[in-house]
Amino acid sequence: MNPPVGPVHRGIREPEVTPSDESAWRAVVRVLRSTGLGALDSLSTVVFPADCRVCGLPLAGFTLLPVCSCCWNDLPPQTGSLCARCGEALGSGFVPDPASDEAAVCRPCKTVPPDFAKAVAYGVYDDKLRTLLHLLKYDGIEGLAKHLGELVAEQVAAIPGLPSELLAVPVPLYGKKRKTRGFNQSELLARGLMAALRQQRPEMRIKLAAALLVRQRETQSQAGLSPHARRENVRGAFFVPRPEVVSGRDILLVDDIYTTGATARACSTALMRAGARAVWVATVARAQKELVLARDGAGARTVELPERDAETAEIPMEEDFAMWEETGRSAKAKL
Repeated sequence: MNPPVGPVHRGIREPEVTPSDESAWRAVVRVLRSTGLGALDSLSTVVFPADCRVCGLPLAGFTLLPVCSCCWNDLPPQTGSLCARCGEALGSGFVPDPASDEAAVCRPCKTVPPDFAKAVAYGVYDDKLRTLLHLLKYDGIEGLAKHLGELVAEQVAAIPGLPSELLAVPVPLYGKKRKTRGFNQSELLARGLMAALRQQRPEMRIKLAAALLVRQRETQSQAGLSPHARRENVRGAFFVPRPEVVSGRDILLVDDIYTTGATARACSTALMRAGARAVWVATVARAQKELVLARDGAGARTVELPERDAETAEIPMEEDFAMWEETGRSAKAKL
């Protein structure tokens, strides 16, 4: 079991430790770990973790969080031209039309506009940000959510015309997966985001509504699926058991990663059908379709995001989403 994690604030340096003190502490840690006693080993890991879980370099100070301050400070936000609706990168060659008053949107959002008003993400799903999300989601280091939520809050606070009163709705896990994992990472991120927003925008009234949206059936992991398979996987998977709570309310939907938008679209559709006035989407990371730039020890290298299986027939989005209305009516009839 991973140790509890304390709060970390971006830019705060670790306590200064002299070389002699550090050597002495490492010697103590080696003795504790060499005893073979589980409790002592766990205690030594909490008090003085050996290495940063992101970059692998030794941690120089006493910390309850296995991530160094350098890695926290090396999480660049997204830059460049992004779709005004979903946040998709429009490409390095995109040139906005200064004569047009319309915001630039990507082809999928033009073809099939999503039910959400706007989706924002802090950074690209790559490198250190990807590792941090994996540590939270799969290694159970829950304390990371507070800091990651703070990063997302920066993007949410900058949304033009964002209402001052919101319901924060985490993307739900299916009951069995929630029980196995022990937590919902989206709910933890929502709590961190809310705490940061209350500091940045004291006039905002934001309330967590963790049970407002329900995943009514178990879905396959979205990782490795084609865009059509992702849409099919979550189609009809979400519903709102108490529409009267949603009716006329502005919703902030919170998740860890925005990949193709299938989950965000499915959740937003369920919320809007339940009577929500508007839905905004906030995620820590955005998986961009273009080539992304990753850093390694030798410098910069180009990394291509995983593509779908070439043998899989891909259904155009406009044809695929034509089936949503029928699916929604069927799901509503079951309530």
